[in-house]
Amino acid sequence: MLLKNSTADIYIPDETPLEIALNRTTHLGIGAHQDDLEVFAFHGILECFEQGDKWFTGVTVTNGSGSARSGTYSNYSDEEMMEARRLEQRMAADIGKYAAQFQLGYKSSKIKSQDDENPVTDLVSILQATQPHTIYLHNPADKHETHIATLTKCLEALRQLPKDDRPTRAFGCEVWRDLDWLPDEEKVCLNVSRKERLATALLEAFDTQISGGKRYDLATLGRRRANATFFDSHEIDQMESVIFAMDLSPLLQSDELSLESFLEEKLKRFREDVISTAKRFEE
Repeated sequence: MLLKNSTADIYIPDETPLEIALNRTTHLGIGAHQDDLEVFAFHGILECFEQGDKWFTGVTVTNGSGSARSGTYSNYSDEEMMEARRLEQRMAADIGKYAAQFQLGYKSSKIKSQDDENPVTDLVSILQATQPHTIYLHNPADKHETHIATLTKCLEALRQLPKDDRPTRAFGCEVWRDLDWLPDEEKVCLNVSRKERLATALLEAFDTQISGGKRYDLATLGRRRANATFFDSHEIDQMESVIFAMDLSPLLQSDELSLESFLEEKLKRFREDVISTAKRFEE
């Protein structure tokens, strides 16, 4: 596979030949940064873990050079941080037993640029090689600009595929803004109650972040537990750990549906839900 960026990295944890490793992929996650997949796409990792007929492949599009750093890593240069984060993402792929892990190595500015088509070209190649039936992406209400830019690149790449070759399930998951605000009928509840030790190990692989001052491990597991408990106020917890997601399949089914229109409809329903409930009890 020829990727556009000379610094791109393809890692196969079990050393299966590349074509076979990619062909076995059933679930694909595409995230902006190292550790994003382990935060938002854990449902796919869990569904495939040690399952001979299901395999998760991860794609990380940026190079990690802009990562926050302190403590042990406070004096790391951008090049040293990039290498450390690359190795951490490989470690996570080992722990999660991924089919493959791509690190495309782009600067965030390249992902945000509308003039550079290389990331989209790379994503099209990966999608054609893996042909997953389920894909995990950033959600369009995320507040991190690089996450939204990554999502738009993914949608552009997906829409270059024939409709019959596109994933049948597409989830936009929470990272830098949770999705608790979605009306319950709009939420996709991804049950990740099993194998909490695996979830913890995957998050702890990213020591540059945890020791560097960002406790994504505690925050991520806490959010999943909170989602499970606060989902229903009148029933005992049906799940112990939940990732909320948006169903993005309408954006794959209709090339005419814009991301703006899709999101506007979600926000409209949230507004209507909040206001109608308040009105019912207004004096």
